[in-house]
Amino acid sequence: MDSPNSFVLSNARIVLADRVIEGFVCVAEGRIVEFGEGRGPELGLDMNGDYVLPGLIELHTDHLEAHIQPRPKVRWDTMSAILAYDAQIAASGVTTVFDSLRIGAASRADALSNYAEEIATTLDEAKALDVLRCDHLTHLRCEIATPDVVEDSTRFLARRKVHLISLMDHTPGQRQFRDLEKMRIYYARHGYVDDASFDAFVVERLAMHGEFAVGNRKALVAMAHRAGVALASHDDATHEQVAEAIADRVSIAEFPTTREAAEASHDSGVKVLMGAPNIVRGGSHSGNVAAQELAEAGRLDILSSDYVPASLILAAFELPRLVPGIDLAHALRLVTKNPAEATGLQDRGEIASGKRADLVRIRYASERPVVRCVWRAGVRVT
Repeated sequence: MDSPNSFVLSNARIVLADRVIEGFVCVAEGRIVEFGEGRGPELGLDMNGDYVLPGLIELHTDHLEAHIQPRPKVRWDTMSAILAYDAQIAASGVTTVFDSLRIGAASRADALSNYAEEIATTLDEAKALDVLRCDHLTHLRCEIATPDVVEDSTRFLARRKVHLISLMDHTPGQRQFRDLEKMRIYYARHGYVDDASFDAFVVERLAMHGEFAVGNRKALVAMAHRAGVALASHDDATHEQVAEAIADRVSIAEFPTTREAAEASHDSGVKVLMGAPNIVRGGSHSGNVAAQELAEAGRLDILSSDYVPASLILAAFELPRLVPGIDLAHALRLVTKNPAEATGLQDRGEIASGKRADLVRIRYASERPVVRCVWRAGVRVT
């Protein structure tokens, strides 16, 4: 095979959707055409016993924001930020990333919600220049209790394709912020550092929720279904909120904050997504339900790196050690096959004939996975 996106990977531990085998993978013109145990049809590239697994699929990452705004009140060059973010994501084993763009400001200090159009335009430019390592898809994080979210989302969808919409609601006293004291600590970074300013913020957000949340949610749900965009609910905490999400026909429950919400979502066929940092750290940084607890209960379907790109592969290799009922193939499905299925991506997410050759070579060293090589559609990108 002499085409740059046609090759054989041999002498590898191949992570399939249901098991791990020792063998080979054949790639032709960017697609997987054959795999199996033992020696391949030709020697190919010797993996020296390293793991070869499907490229990771990241549905919800805040990490682009950290590059766009690396410090409070510091706005970085958009193209430079995107290229650095793309490189870090790829080096973490991710081949498909849903770039999270905010629509609707969660606070007056939330300037990033004003940059969604500019970021998307720059991403389009980077794609046209063919300078990106990962396949970048669009995830709109829509803050429903804001006056402009429907108008801005409508305008965004009219100009470009969107692949996932999250129904976000960071109103005080519910969902992620049921505990107002924890919310006070969180929003100190947004400038609400004294009691008076935070209390005024709470009053303002409660009023906005009463005025906008119900109508905006209905409009966004209808918009997503008309456009064929996958829907996610965010931070569900109660049976009532899960019931609303099910009625809205969401396919993903992002970061349910309680076990009851996670169980209700999973048992209704909605994929439960939790943060990989939650697994790596041993629990939620905000005191919500632990991802490991849901894994042990069989209610964990998808992992997201959230705010640490490297956590995705770390968590996938850590889960089999933490939860006896989960093997490596099962754990890898949480970051490959399951997110692909939840968002309608039929061409990737597993090592199978006809799938895209999105592949990652992993060496296990010092009790942790190390990303050695990444191929997207058969082209090596890192």
